[in-house]
Amino acid sequence: MRYLPITQNLFIENRKRLINKLPNNSVAILFSNDQQPRNGDQYFPFRQQSDFFYLTGIDQEKSILLITKNGSKSKENLFLLKTNEQIAIWEGHKYTKPEAKTTSGIKSIFWLDDFEITLRETLLSTNNIYLIQNELPKFNPDVIDRNQRMGKKIRKQYPLNSYHRLAPLLTKLRLIKSAHEIELLRIACDITNKAFRRVLATIKPKMYEFEVQAEIEHEFTINRANGHGYAPIIASGANACILHYIENDKQCKSGDLILFDFGAEYANYTADMSRTIPVNGKYNNRQKECYNAVLHVFKEAIKLYVPGNTINKVNEEVNLMMETEMIKLGLFTSADVKNQDKENPLFKKYFMHGTAHFLGLDVHDVGEKNIEFKAGMVLTCEPGIYIPDEHIGIRIENDILITEELPIDLMEDIPIEIDEIEKLMK
Repeated sequence: MRYLPITQNLFIENRKRLINKLPNNSVAILFSNDQQPRNGDQYFPFRQQSDFFYLTGIDQEKSILLITKNGSKSKENLFLLKTNEQIAIWEGHKYTKPEAKTTSGIKSIFWLDDFEITLRETLLSTNNIYLIQNELPKFNPDVIDRNQRMGKKIRKQYPLNSYHRLAPLLTKLRLIKSAHEIELLRIACDITNKAFRRVLATIKPKMYEFEVQAEIEHEFTINRANGHGYAPIIASGANACILHYIENDKQCKSGDLILFDFGAEYANYTADMSRTIPVNGKYNNRQKECYNAVLHVFKEAIKLYVPGNTINKVNEEVNLMMETEMIKLGLFTSADVKNQDKENPLFKKYFMHGTAHFLGLDVHDVGEKNIEFKAGMVLTCEPGIYIPDEHIGIRIENDILITEELPIDLMEDIPIEIDEIEKLMK
């Protein structure tokens, strides 16, 4: 792995907390991610299933975790691909049992050949089976992942057992980041900072968006990042008004703004940052007006990231702030607001996305919009204004840690003020 070793205590504690939430007479079964076919005989780069990594730290395909709880006793079994000379020659090193024990803190390590018999023996004395699947409401891929596929197989083989959702239990755990997790997120944010500063020093008119992306990826690679935590947005000119623009193939023109939305992924934990800068290093007056409007809302919005608040409540207050700024910018008037269709408010034309989402092992991490904030949660703060007619799209986004006191901006060292950005771009 590119990233430095992670203490096994992180994964040991995560499993302990899950076991405490499992009822007696239960078994939880989790599978690693598939190797995703690309084309011909090629696979996409492997990325571990987030829940599996959260509980094991094992970053390898064809792995299985079996956690059993009976009364006051619990057992953890990890099953791995048994390597051989051919695998070693063609694919390289795979975990040995001692290495897997050191990484995960799990004492009982087996090869995959032992899984079926172990599962049968376990289910003879265990009635409740907990299985995991992706439960993001807006995500419905055509491809069935390994946990869904194997879950169907297990339900068919053992139809008389009682089946339960593991996702709600893991969601409650993953929402609150431990000190180890926060440190990994800080590293991801620091690498993102370095990449953005590299862009400020290298970008110039007539560069292509993909050339700018290459500067980011260079910095990611030399700082041990896995890569991007999500498809990066490098959007110049009118492209900045396309919320999920990822083609990154247009030329950057002098006088245009360029909107960045990218984040380094380190040890599978991702940062998520947005900035908007002038291609030629100097904002014009209108661009400054719009930028400062978003920046003002951004600074006020962070104050809302306190225990007891929710994403829904943050969105409501930020929408009102954005409406006020849009009136100042001349996008519509107070009279227009009074006469607007309440089902389709005017601000939605220029600010059509939410302000916050949870962050962690996934860029859109587990958690619903009505969950009350608690210390240890990490969320993004990302207001924006998009004016297609003026080719102006501005988004400012940092990652915020909820504490019992004031919120902590994990990206406070990343340039954000106009003066600082222009100075660094000289």
